[in-house]
Amino acid sequence: MASAVTGPAQYLARFGSQSISCSQYALTKLGVDRSRCSLKIEDYVILCVPFQFGFKRSLFLASLSKQELVFFQKYVNAIVNLSISFIPPGRTEPLNFFIRSTLATIGGMKDRENVGLFVIDFKITPNELINILGSFLAAQDQLRFQFDDYGKTMIHLTPDTAKIMGYNMYATLTESGDKERRIQVVNVSSKVLEHLEAAEAPVRAAGTTVTYQLFFQKYRVSVQGQIQSATRLPQGIVRTVSGVSFSPELVEIIDSYWLKLQNPAGS
Repeated sequence: MASAVTGPAQYLARFGSQSISCSQYALTKLGVDRSRCSLKIEDYVILCVPFQFGFKRSLFLASLSKQELVFFQKYVNAIVNLSISFIPPGRTEPLNFFIRSTLATIGGMKDRENVGLFVIDFKITPNELINILGSFLAAQDQLRFQFDDYGKTMIHLTPDTAKIMGYNMYATLTESGDKERRIQVVNVSSKVLEHLEAAEAPVRAAGTTVTYQLFFQKYRVSVQGQIQSATRLPQGIVRTVSGVSFSPELVEIIDSYWLKLQNPAGS
């Protein structure tokens, strides 16, 4: 009987076609040292930042003038060397990678002047890098499972629960074309958010798309919401309930909250 696939081969079999968008959250979780990332093309060293990681192809951003973008076009399909460092959680010493690659394409970044987008294909992906990317994607899968689970129970935000969650009791809401408004979040789960607004706030129609910013000690959580219901209370205050999209930061915070309730001594 064939033995079970483990290690890098397991991650490639499970996630090989997936990529990771390099948000601030993802870069922090991956442990990317953003001060130590560069592409070398012949004698040119270009400082860059990750934009999207894949197991075989990755994208990087660099500050380039229009003239430099045109100049480096001649190196499409040429050999480039990626230098990048990671300090994954739990490690004190960095993992330094020098990856021989091919420059697949280079072009300007849409809506960002003087920013070039390099697309490179790894000739060989180091096993340690596969493990870093695969571990992150496996953790995201677990968070998506918890997103469904933690969507079933609302947490009522009192000063005590806010302290356990590390919530700074500060949140805002933005609707397209409108200014940012301060709100009071009163109940939250991984899937639903209930908040109150002052009497001058509008009663938004069901289906309206909004963006929430919730300020925690660990993260500033930005999450998209869709209004489910909104009513004006007798005092004039507007009570709104929204469904919210998957936010790994919020799921992490809620998971930590429930763990602390189960094990107060370890909090």
